[in-house]
This record gives sequence, C-alpha cells and structure tokens, in this order.
Amino acid sequence: MRIKQGDQVVVTSGDDAGGQPRKVIEVVQAGRKVLVEGVNRVYKHVKRGHPKSPQGGRLSIEKPIDVSKVQYYCPSCSKGVRLGYRYTAEGRKERFCRKCNASAGVISPPRKAYVAAK
Repeated sequence: MRIKQGDQVVVTSGDDAGGQPRKVIEVVQAGRKVLVEGVNRVYKHVKRGHPKSPQGGRLSIEKPIDVSKVQYYCPSCSKGVRLGYRYTAEGRKERFCRKCNASAGVISPPRKAYVAAK
C-alpha cells in the first residue's frame, strides 16, 4: 500500500470529497482501509458508565474509508497525485510523485545488491 500513516491525502469520492488535504491517522492493513482526519464521521450512542463518556450520550467518531477513495497530496503540485516507487543512487527505495517527480520520502535502507549492480 502506498499511503502511509501521517501522509496528507485528498478524498476523491463520497460526501467528503472537497479537495482540501487531510491527514491519515491510521492505516488498517487487513482491510486496505485508511482512517482520515475529519472524514466519515458517525455518531455512536453509548450508555452511562462507558469509559469514553461516563455520562452517556453521543460520541462522534471517524470510521475508515477504502484506500481507493483517497490520493496522496503532493505539496509541490498542490493537488492529489499517484505515487510510484524508485531506487535512489545510494540504493534506497523511495516514493515519488508521478506528476512532478518530487520525492515523497525514503521507505527502506540502502540495498547493497542494488548499489553493486550499478
């Protein structure tokens, strides 16, 4: 999965599709879903004595959405883009913006086999 926790993303479909970047709170790996800040908010009604709300009432919580409904927000392009993987000259694997070719962060340590091959 190319979207990581802490990334800025743009929601592309659904009620919350607005174009403004939002932060990914958590990535649920098993279901290929992401928890995005301020998106897909629902109310959960709880009784008195609940640990999060001892007096009871309605809790507003965020639910995960499918990863196919978000795109990585590139700060240099100022819009949602697709990501790709590539190796740097040092042999590190990094994510990059497919539109402007800007780096989105290194994701692995240097690989000696890759450096020796060049």
